[in-house]
Amino acid sequence: MSRLFAPAAALALFVAVFAAPASADVKATQYTLANGMQVVVIPDHRAPVVTHMLWYRVGGIDDPMGLSGLAHFFEHLMFKGTKTVADGELSRTVARNGGQDNAFTTHDFTAFFERIAKDKLPLVMELEADRMANLDLSDEHVRTERAVVMEERRSRVESNPSSQLDEQMMAALYLSHPYGRPVIGWMDEIAHIGRAEATDYYLHHYAPNNATLIVVGDVEPRDVLALAKEKYGALQSRTITPRGVAVLPPRRAETRLSMTHPDVRLAVFMRMYRVPSYVTAAPSVAEPLEIVAEVMGGGSASRLYQALVVKQKLAVNAGAWYSGYSRDSGQFGIIAYPRPGVSLDKIEKAADAVIASMQTAPPGDEEFNRAKTKLVADAVYARDNQGTMANTYGVALSIGLTTKDVEEWPERMQAVHAGDVQTAAVNNLRKTESVTGWLLPPKGAKP
Repeated sequence: MSRLFAPAAALALFVAVFAAPASADVKATQYTLANGMQVVVIPDHRAPVVTHMLWYRVGGIDDPMGLSGLAHFFEHLMFKGTKTVADGELSRTVARNGGQDNAFTTHDFTAFFERIAKDKLPLVMELEADRMANLDLSDEHVRTERAVVMEERRSRVESNPSSQLDEQMMAALYLSHPYGRPVIGWMDEIAHIGRAEATDYYLHHYAPNNATLIVVGDVEPRDVLALAKEKYGALQSRTITPRGVAVLPPRRAETRLSMTHPDVRLAVFMRMYRVPSYVTAAPSVAEPLEIVAEVMGGGSASRLYQALVVKQKLAVNAGAWYSGYSRDSGQFGIIAYPRPGVSLDKIEKAADAVIASMQTAPPGDEEFNRAKTKLVADAVYARDNQGTMANTYGVALSIGLTTKDVEEWPERMQAVHAGDVQTAAVNNLRKTESVTGWLLPPKGAKP
């Protein structure tokens, strides 16, 4: 079961975060229990199933200095059982009842989810409420799971050159800001996480007053509220460690990294820009950045693909993305894979020319309208999935946005003008706010 929420996975999850509801009349109903727990219900009567998600407002950004990876490590510990539920039994119980479960951690939050038949919703709530209050944090559980996480890092990062480049670029992009630390943590710091650190983390972050329950499915809001009061309402609130305010250090110049690895056969060019997120951006900035990414690198019709792959035949693939769903700054990225024999210097110059084209003139009517239509349509189709719909609201509420922000996203996107897109490219795709990375095979390696 894969539980680490890596940057690549973020793109897939967040592509539809601020989409229109699956049907125009679908709206979220929001409540607050007496113990501070937030409850959000989105009815979806197309199938007799429900998606239950519990979002904790704690992530990698909250890891204490010197203990990077603690939030992700603790996500693993949440599956180790309680006084009444054995290690791993929660997942086995969900599976026996025809459901699926998993979890993920980002810099900003940790989420646990189950998708199951609607008549099993009380069972799922009982299991989640139990581990919120009665987790078994024995020395043995901490020790064995620490070994699991360290092996996960070896397989996902230490053995993956692309992940290593991404990790180094994030550290360079964010300087001393916690976003520069990997969510999975640095190996030497993971090794120092013990029972005392895990227990303190549990007591001061995993509590009803630091959680949001999202239920999407064949349910009525009043019924879910009654059930939530019954299963979660008796849990006691706790004193939560306040989330620190991390100041983004100013960047004085662009950063460049060049990395050679013996396992690399296909070179990679990548650039990341530090840009505003949906939370930190001024009005009408994040939505234009979405369109910049779509026009520049959103598929085979995009400028990067057409220029580098189709016309100049320099690359086998190229694209761009905007990841703006975070409490602090977001990232804008571009990536290209050169054809055999093509240097990364040529790739970079060609990519820079495409970026310049976004900054010197607004996009044409055809590509502009195509980008807006595709963004909204892709997001609407994606939210035909209950899990994606639950993610939509869960991400927004976990980073400080509202259900209104989610439901009004299509109107904000439709209000973007072509000139706004050019302005967003000029103001945000600045070299001083960027890190450029080259990943190279060893000399003499066959592509």
